[in-house]
Amino acid sequence: MNKYTLKAEKRTLFGKKTKQLHKKGLVPANLFGKTIESTAIQVSQVEFNRVYKEAGETSLIWVTLEGDSKEKPTLVTAIAKHPVTGDKFHIDFHQVNLKEKVTAWVPVEIVGESQIVKDGLAVVENNLREIEVEALPTDIPESIVFDISSLKEIGDHFKASDSKLPSGVTMITDPESAIVSLGALQKEEEPLETEVADVVAEGDTPASETPQATEEASKAE
Repeated sequence: MNKYTLKAEKRTLFGKKTKQLHKKGLVPANLFGKTIESTAIQVSQVEFNRVYKEAGETSLIWVTLEGDSKEKPTLVTAIAKHPVTGDKFHIDFHQVNLKEKVTAWVPVEIVGESQIVKDGLAVVENNLREIEVEALPTDIPESIVFDISSLKEIGDHFKASDSKLPSGVTMITDPESAIVSLGALQKEEEPLETEVADVVAEGDTPASETPQATEEASKAE
């Protein structure tokens, strides 16, 4: 198993002053835990992005605080970021006890291909993108996989209870929750112009061409 490490510094800027950190490529963050006092820290945006991309949402990130040689096992529990640029505004690091179970949201991964979807006769509906589980920090899976190649008809689906969890991992999400299913294709509504054309084709005459309108037009001449 890979070990992901990240250096951090104690933070002295708060509130609106944290804009100064962003200009320097730093992200304000908090380090907290069950047995430690919450600490304001800051990390490099570039380094965090690199580590988080490799670690994913569920792997431990070992944070080393400047002046403290002891690495702290953490899980990233919240990230505030810009909706367009993706730049991070704030990060929460939860220091965990490796011998105590924690709850975590694990991403759902859809693999395989259903023949009916391949034929263009159905669509895949991903109803839940994460499943909540309880496990030791080192046992949290990177993802929970569902192979949809066995789904053959519209309405076929997988529930949370169909997931294959590793030993030591307990599901918190309702087992009856639908995770992924095959749905019917949506019918597109025809444009209004087509509907009008169909009415005319059936024998209806536009108002400007009705006998009454023609007679009134003749009188006007």
